[in-house]
Amino acid sequence: MFLSFSRNTIRTHSPAKPVLIFVSSRRQTRLTALDLIAFLATEDDPKQWLHQDEREMDDIIGTIRESNLKLTLAFGIGMHHAGLHERDRKTVEELFVNCKIQVLIATSTLAWGVNFPAHLVIVKGTEYYDGKTRRYVDYPITDVLQMMGRAGRPQFDDQGKAVILVHDIKKDFYKKFLYEPFPVESSLLSVLSDHLNAEIAAGTVTSKQDAMDYITWTYFFRRLVMNPSYYNLDDISHETINKYLSNLVERSLRDLECSYCMEIQEDEQTIEPLTYGRISSYYYLKHQTIRMFKERLKPELPVQELLAILSEAEEYAELPVRHNEDQLNSELAQRLPLQVNPHSYDSAHTKTHLLMQAHFSRAQLPCSDYGTDTKTVLDNAIRICQAMLDVVANEGWLVSALSICNLVQMIIQARWLHDSSLLTLPHFQKQDLYKKKKACPLHCANSGFFSQAWAFLSHLPVVEVRMSVKGWWEGCEEQTERVIPANVSNIRDESSWLPLHADQEYVLQVSLRRLNAGQQRRKQDSKAQAPLFPKPKDEGWFLVLGEVDKKELLAIKRVGFIRNHSSVSVAFYTPEKTGKSIYTLYLMSDSYLGLDQQYDIHLNVIPASIAAQVNSEISDNAGKMVLK
Repeated sequence: MFLSFSRNTIRTHSPAKPVLIFVSSRRQTRLTALDLIAFLATEDDPKQWLHQDEREMDDIIGTIRESNLKLTLAFGIGMHHAGLHERDRKTVEELFVNCKIQVLIATSTLAWGVNFPAHLVIVKGTEYYDGKTRRYVDYPITDVLQMMGRAGRPQFDDQGKAVILVHDIKKDFYKKFLYEPFPVESSLLSVLSDHLNAEIAAGTVTSKQDAMDYITWTYFFRRLVMNPSYYNLDDISHETINKYLSNLVERSLRDLECSYCMEIQEDEQTIEPLTYGRISSYYYLKHQTIRMFKERLKPELPVQELLAILSEAEEYAELPVRHNEDQLNSELAQRLPLQVNPHSYDSAHTKTHLLMQAHFSRAQLPCSDYGTDTKTVLDNAIRICQAMLDVVANEGWLVSALSICNLVQMIIQARWLHDSSLLTLPHFQKQDLYKKKKACPLHCANSGFFSQAWAFLSHLPVVEVRMSVKGWWEGCEEQTERVIPANVSNIRDESSWLPLHADQEYVLQVSLRRLNAGQQRRKQDSKAQAPLFPKPKDEGWFLVLGEVDKKELLAIKRVGFIRNHSSVSVAFYTPEKTGKSIYTLYLMSDSYLGLDQQYDIHLNVIPASIAAQVNSEISDNAGKMVLK
């Protein structure tokens, strides 16, 4: 019925001018296009919507990757959705803008993203399938207005036409918004807790009254007064609004307190920010995610369990699980190494877990939509992992901290931690690891492997590490510095043990020098080589100081791209008990697997002298004075 109506509508209102048809899903773009072609096959001129020489179009079609798009373009029908390869999308856009094809079938996102005006716009239904609620829901009215707004080309037309296919019971509703001004309402309520957390972490809101004042300055408050029924408010009397806002503040603060983001002092008014609230605000994470980290992260977690925790982040709750994708998720899960709950294939978090695994395994995805979804997952993954690392560091958990660093490397390189380092080389596949020497791609002179492999290897950072400790020493009135010998293997050699006072603060000076810095001449050389990561990533490093025997993390520092030389200071405390102790410094790449380094620092902890204690107290007091 729709196709017959659409064909007649196009013939009546836009027989030779551009036509945009909006549908609810990527699958619908394909089905609608193929059905329109079936109708065209019954016409005298089946290629009436193609306005370009067929031989020229054949050349263009030869560059297209999507098989269905190859077919539809030959009939002057284009498809546009996020699942297409970027080059295919740009080709379709250029053909439609230049009127080489007459009909473009697109998902609703096109209405917001790109300005493609047409003479006629057809909106094929006003509902879409919401995988989260597992039902069909209405488009926001703003989306419908945006779609209709594509009708009309001011430079070429003096009018535009829009046709909406809608259930009869909703016809009057849409007519109302066509002829009356449309009010824009606030969406603050659904994210109020996170906004308040940001203000609390920044020190702007320090009490419940501050939170109340903050709300009164928002657009939400203006709309609350103008349209109270939209926000479930009965009237706008001063007492009613005050009670309504008080309940909002109390509920939001209670949520934040349950998420370990802040605490309310004994006076029941003063608000104190907590470390987890600052982490949530810094990384733009929802407070539910930080609560989940606090409750599920443990001292010794392997990468597999951290991956499961990462997938449960609230930021992934909105990942689309489309109609019948639970079946695709089930089939994908059978080809991946880590098991997931077989009863949750329709969950956004389970889909996230599967897409991560497929990314590490470089597995073939069921359809192009999953490629776009993987990009969405990876775009958020690094900042969520950084927040996980900060939570673990706050708890002092060394093993989990190192595992999170490994997880970041896996995400950037699209490899499992246990994969051979050789697989990082371009064109090197798993099957090549088991070939005989004569069959190895290294010996394929015509493949270009040598030049590409060398270009890749020469770009990898080669970093030299030197360390020294700065602090108060026996018999010294001022802070002095002592160099730590690298790669000490004989722990029985007393000269390799550094005498430090017990329970005192020292500073570890770490000098990082890039040995192949001469090959880094361009600014873009700071980018890591990560062909399967969706956006450019600067090389960086994690400096982790820990005590392996106690599995305790002592300090962690992030270091940016090392172009030539970098010097980093890491403050740490010596053990309270005297005797010999070993600290370990880990230099871990945040971009590559297999480039990590570690150095043992041998400490001979001796009783603190009175002079060292006094000097330390003076130093601490001076620091406090500066902070004030």
